[in-house]
Amino acid sequence: MAALGALVKKAWSVRRAVVLLGAPLALLPVLLSLPAKEGRCLYVILLMALYWCTEALPLAVTALLPIVLFPFLGILPSNKVCPQYFLDTNFLFLSGLIMASAIEEWNLHRRIALRVLMCVGVQPARLILGMMLTTSFLSMWLSNTASTAMMLPIANAILKSLFGEKDTSKDMNRENEETQASLQQNKLYTVPTEMQFLASTEDKDLAEEKEVTSDALSDLKKEEEYKANIWKGFLISIPYAASIGGTATLTGTAPNLILLGQLKSYFPECDVVNFGSWFMFAFPLMMIFLLMGWLWISILYGGINLRGWRTKKSNLRVDAEARAREVIKEDYQKLGPTKFAEQAIFFFFCMFAIMLFSRDPKFIPGWASLFAPGFISDAVTGITIVIILFFFPSQKPSLRWWFDFKAPNTETQPLLTWRKAQETVPWNIILLLGGGFAMAKGCEESGLSVWIGGRLHPLEGVPPPVAVILITIVIALFTEFASNTATIIIFLPVLAELAIRLKVNPLYLMIPGTIGCSYAFMLPVSTPPNSIAFSSGHLMVKDMARTGLLMNLMGVLLLSLAMNTWAKSIFQLGTFPAWANIHAENATSLLPAVENVTLSALNKI
Repeated sequence: MAALGALVKKAWSVRRAVVLLGAPLALLPVLLSLPAKEGRCLYVILLMALYWCTEALPLAVTALLPIVLFPFLGILPSNKVCPQYFLDTNFLFLSGLIMASAIEEWNLHRRIALRVLMCVGVQPARLILGMMLTTSFLSMWLSNTASTAMMLPIANAILKSLFGEKDTSKDMNRENEETQASLQQNKLYTVPTEMQFLASTEDKDLAEEKEVTSDALSDLKKEEEYKANIWKGFLISIPYAASIGGTATLTGTAPNLILLGQLKSYFPECDVVNFGSWFMFAFPLMMIFLLMGWLWISILYGGINLRGWRTKKSNLRVDAEARAREVIKEDYQKLGPTKFAEQAIFFFFCMFAIMLFSRDPKFIPGWASLFAPGFISDAVTGITIVIILFFFPSQKPSLRWWFDFKAPNTETQPLLTWRKAQETVPWNIILLLGGGFAMAKGCEESGLSVWIGGRLHPLEGVPPPVAVILITIVIALFTEFASNTATIIIFLPVLAELAIRLKVNPLYLMIPGTIGCSYAFMLPVSTPPNSIAFSSGHLMVKDMARTGLLMNLMGVLLLSLAMNTWAKSIFQLGTFPAWANIHAENATSLLPAVENVTLSALNKI
């Protein structure tokens, strides 16, 4: 087994070297077949896309390539490339990451999760719903990966109290044997096996019985299948809820912010997308999709039995649910009384959300209208709140201290220290966002976006609603195998130009493409949350594929419904806006010259 692992590592190293060295050479024909500047820009974009998809370089390192390649290839000077890595959109995302660090520092997220689970009840279907609601809420503000990593241990503790240890050697299901073999081959043992308590007691009881009837064996087999299915339902619901919840806010996931940044690059006059307008559109979509997903998972894995509503529960299940209730209550009590720091973090978290939502909600004047127009953005709001976290005391201040001159002058710990922020904030995502914005700027300045628009004329006859469905399907399938951030960086410039060719509001195509990147449910490698859940050792690839296929279809249809109903009034999608018309006029004026240069270049080859 060790030799096999070494061989796999060696093969991976060889493949990485081949991609790193071979990709630049393989893409050289692009430089020869296109006009000079457009061809060089496309060469850089395809090279970055290849490195992102294969992960031959770390994603953040690949995102730094425009700083080197754009100036050397004469696409953009460095003084235009480097500022793209620190736009105000990056600072909005940074404020969300810092707020998430403060929430995690004082365990506020765990208190919220356990409180919700205490309220929803301990029946399997209700617990799955509670898990999904809590995970999606946390994912709106924390990263999808952090939300999943935090909720899985809670789910494991509850399942342990419900079913005890799941002994894979005694599984009567061949699927579980296949799972165990595949896990041993891939060495996926990052989460220890669960469910020890109840299985051991059941095994002792069964050992004492010398005669077991065929009916008892049949009932035992059904009970084991029920336990295995509920376990899978719990584990698979958490990463799905994290991916769905991240779409509800602009700061919930990186693709949302990339959309905002690229809108400001391509359409500087577009001001209809901000935190408030996005929340009004995406939150209802998230809730509908979450409830539909809960019904599908609960029905598929036995949480809801459509034929057995009136079936009386066995005493074993009643006892297990009582133990699960006690586990949740005990974990909540271990947190102790609510601390002053938790109350303060909760207050600033609410202020963070309310001020972002009310800055410019569009349907009424926001508080930003009190200041000079265009001076206050979402980034200003977010950074204002998180700065307070670095000096606000974590312990309740005493007024007597100010008047007691003999009191010790001890330094109070703030709600968040800079050391903690450095350790917990994923700075690589900031660079990844910057790489996407630099790529978009290069496409615009080099004329590549105009060239792409000229190649999309065969799609002009496609009805816009059909285009929305096709775009969502293509991107959702693409992101099953590639990073969602890299996917949206690659596709957004194409969608912007396609919208202009179709004479529809660019948001009508760009928003479905952005949200579709988060609808990756079918494979363990699709998203980090999927990988974390799969590494627990209780899920198979075909479990995710079977569940995720319908989740993908539901996501595509619900997103299409949202874009053709309430999104039209929120983003004014029924008209071709003036801010897009300016870009279209500029593109039209440049297009004939680009086409002539392209044809002459092709004739020389």
